[in-house]
Amino acid sequence: MKGIEQNLEKYISDQDISKRVKEISNEISRLYCDKNPILIGVLNGSFIFLSDLIRHLNIHCEVDFIKISSYVGKKSIGKINMTKGLDLDIKNRSVIIIEDIIDSGQSISYLYDYISNLNPKDISVISLLAKKSISKLNFKIDFIGFEISSEFVVGYGLDYNHKLRNLKSIYKL
Repeated sequence: MKGIEQNLEKYISDQDISKRVKEISNEISRLYCDKNPILIGVLNGSFIFLSDLIRHLNIHCEVDFIKISSYVGKKSIGKINMTKGLDLDIKNRSVIIIEDIIDSGQSISYLYDYISNLNPKDISVISLLAKKSISKLNFKIDFIGFEISSEFVVGYGLDYNHKLRNLKSIYKL
């Protein structure tokens, strides 16, 4: 691949990601050992993170996906569009929202409110990445893989115009 890839700077190595994913999986397994949680992956960016997480879990769980969009290229459009809702009934169930990145906090706040209205037993939020510039949230982010600065990042599921998701490490663009 040539072009935009030449401008990438490695930010988080695949080894560091793998180590952190295992640590988070161990914590989830410990905390949810008897709860059979539903893990909700936020598409498209979280699918690699979620698939790696569940392969390391030592508990029973179910998986569902939800899809929202708020970006075009590197810019937030300021409006959130839900393009795929949930298939599973989450009422009275433990739910874990799996995000790739929490940027401004707008998308995760939207999702948290949406899922809360479906009356789950409890909600946890896990994000591989969280920017230090997150707006104040009215809920807790339970696990953050890595706190990062405000650069735009790609790889390990994160994209730029639907490209570069396949990179094993995370790069600054």
